[in-house]
Amino acid sequence: MNQIDWKSTALARTVGVRRTLRTQAIILGTLVAALWVIEAFDAALLRGALDGWGIQPRTLASLPAIFVAPLLHDGFGHLLANTIPLLILGWLVMVRRTADFFWASAIALLASGLGIWLIGGANSIHIGISGVIFGLLGFLLARGYYERSAVAIALAVVAFLF
Repeated sequence: MNQIDWKSTALARTVGVRRTLRTQAIILGTLVAALWVIEAFDAALLRGALDGWGIQPRTLASLPAIFVAPLLHDGFGHLLANTIPLLILGWLVMVRRTADFFWASAIALLASGLGIWLIGGANSIHIGISGVIFGLLGFLLARGYYERSAVAIALAVVAFLF
């Protein structure tokens, strides 16, 4: 391979990596921005009224809340505590394939929401994106265990230590 071919190949890879990182930043940034806008709207205008839309275990009317509850948080401290792990684990899931983030998040949202609905505390309301965050962690750990590639194991170890 001559010098020009090597430079054009390296440039194409760099452009591809930049495009992928930009896409991942847009996805995670949009999700986090939406969470913060929802919480700001709830705090400023509704004084926390949206929090009542969380999951109420074993209440049939609350089943649709499985899809809404991850978007709601009990104040900015709760949201901040979820934002940092969401960004880090979300990006670690996306390192291999961006689409993995969507699949892992959707499955984690459904599984954690149904789990809370089935075994959550009676007379309580559950909100927050923690179930999705733990689902992303579980995805990374499982991928490292089952795939056993150096990259998957390294991502699993980083996620576990985090």
